[in-house]
Amino acid sequence: MTRRKQPLHPVDPIDPPVFDNIRLELRRGCLSVAALAALRTEQYGYTLRKILAAYGLSVDEGTLYPLLRRLESQGLLTSEWREEGKRNKRFYRLSDDGAQILEQLLVEWRSLDRSLNGILVQPHHGRAPSDI
Repeated sequence: MTRRKQPLHPVDPIDPPVFDNIRLELRRGCLSVAALAALRTEQYGYTLRKILAAYGLSVDEGTLYPLLRRLESQGLLTSEWREEGKRNKRFYRLSDDGAQILEQLLVEWRSLDRSLNGILVQPHHGRAPSDI
């Protein structure tokens, strides 16, 4: 018996351009955190793409490499060129500052997740939880 693949979006968006813009904003932040987390162990771009894709975060090269350059320019990653299999590859790893920022981001992520889940699970009809 074959399993049917679930659609990415179970409901068609009413306004696809608006949905796409908001989805892109959401993905950008998630990809930054995911890349930092994946780079706790050294990777080069291709293996990082495979890791992210394995967890459902497919990303093209035109998005990944500018992200890696930005994170490196912010001091969150280190990189070095090495020859592997007769090819030069740039290997990336989380820096010490990057590890601290990742931990802070994960605390923030968990807080946002709790808040959003609370809102989604319990409709408050415009009232704050303290008013209920």
